[in-house]
Amino acid sequence: MISKIIKAGVIFVALASFASGRFSDVKVTFDYNRGSTETKEFKFKIVPSPVKDDAAAKAKLVLVDGEIDPNGADLSALTDGLLPAIDDEPQANFFFNAGTNGGRFVMDLSNIIEIAQINTYSWHSDTRGPQLFKVYASDGTDAKFNGGPKMKIDPTTCGWKFIASVDTRPKNGDGGGQYGVSITDSNGSLGKYRYLLFDCVVAETSDDFGNTFYSEIDVVAKK
Repeated sequence: MISKIIKAGVIFVALASFASGRFSDVKVTFDYNRGSTETKEFKFKIVPSPVKDDAAAKAKLVLVDGEIDPNGADLSALTDGLLPAIDDEPQANFFFNAGTNGGRFVMDLSNIIEIAQINTYSWHSDTRGPQLFKVYASDGTDAKFNGGPKMKIDPTTCGWKFIASVDTRPKNGDGGGQYGVSITDSNGSLGKYRYLLFDCVVAETSDDFGNTFYSEIDVVAKK
């Protein structure tokens, strides 16, 4: 894996995949706000801010594995276009239950679309800020397709394609702050898919409160 640091974020170039006769590179870019730059608008220097009319706005979200924390919002908070106003607002964020090691959920876009970007956002005052997850995609047409693989199942064995791995944990500090992540491809398209599977992992294990406060997920269709 190749990585390079840029002024306002980090781009990780993931494993290249062969498509349409040439190689393409999936890139994971993340931006970080701390202090006066943490606002309810989620404005970043590189990663685009969340939008309300993206392709995920009417998507169906289904919990596949794990427990939703009863102190937070349900999965609909990820696509409702509503953002937290402060850095510790549980009811405006989705997160897995305290003391658990994350979980999985599926986003059903209702039909196959060509995806240009997958953008994820999180915000918390300390260890629940950083994002740690993998995302897979499927058009649902594989004969072996399993629409809800549990955490012990490798999604690539049942009709899913690995898209990217995201890890925004800092080397030092508690990780508190506001994070924006954008997953793109050098050719402008991540592929044509109907389903996205998010495999989320707890970002720290020094206490029971390491599951990320996910504020929003945007899926941008290629125009």
